[in-house]
Amino acid sequence: MFELRKIESFELPELQPYRTMRRQQEQRDQGIFVAEGEKVVRRLLESRLAVVSVLLPEKWLASYEPLLQARREEIQVFIAEKKLLETLTGFSMYQGLLAIGKVPPPVSLERILVESVRPRLLAAVDRLASAENIGALVRNCAGFGAHALIVGETSGSPYLRRAVRNSMGTVFQLPIVETGNLAGALRELRAHGVRCVAAHPHTDRKTISQADFTSDVCVVFGSEGDGISAAVLAECDEAVAIPMPPMVDSLNVGAAAAVFLYEARRQRGT
Repeated sequence: MFELRKIESFELPELQPYRTMRRQQEQRDQGIFVAEGEKVVRRLLESRLAVVSVLLPEKWLASYEPLLQARREEIQVFIAEKKLLETLTGFSMYQGLLAIGKVPPPVSLERILVESVRPRLLAAVDRLASAENIGALVRNCAGFGAHALIVGETSGSPYLRRAVRNSMGTVFQLPIVETGNLAGALRELRAHGVRCVAAHPHTDRKTISQADFTSDVCVVFGSEGDGISAAVLAECDEAVAIPMPPMVDSLNVGAAAAVFLYEARRQRGT
């Protein structure tokens, strides 16, 4: 169901989230996020996540109407020309489609352990501030069949606008565990028989082809600059590296995640 409204004034209270898209923490505090682009907005409407509103040029309405009609909640659909929408949002829009969704309720680590099929394949991230890189990591987790992503207290939220966009909407399907104590979460995983493997480029002990990913495993990723913190690294069972030539320090975290998760899938024959 949806209510169609043509924009005549930018002062409508319902348009506030679109006017303040750069205030991402403010939106996070409200429990909402912005979906941007045709594929991402479509995947949001196809998901189970609650949708508040959609903002789009009129030419897109016909193709989105079946999805909007199929939704159970009442969605406000705002229509305006693309140039007018860019005036509202404050930046150039390639397709002119935006939507506001509600951040889903928190997922607990206990729930992931109970519901995920064994052998479990989990990923965790420490000290990753870049929303674009977090989005890429989410997309790789979804693409290679990870059961969940655990986001530590020193990392940005996967529901930031740029993270949602870079995930191409896969964040709507991947279970996300946001924890205030990543080291403690890894300790709990190990207590349940999940091996924690640090994707750590600064190691001369073991390479990715020598590691065993066939049992329950959580691969821990850090930022490109600072890597994994000492406290989190201490909770990992082992550190594993992707072999690199001397002149290259490491891969982008999104690329590294793709390599590790692909290797896990390969070893499992899936």
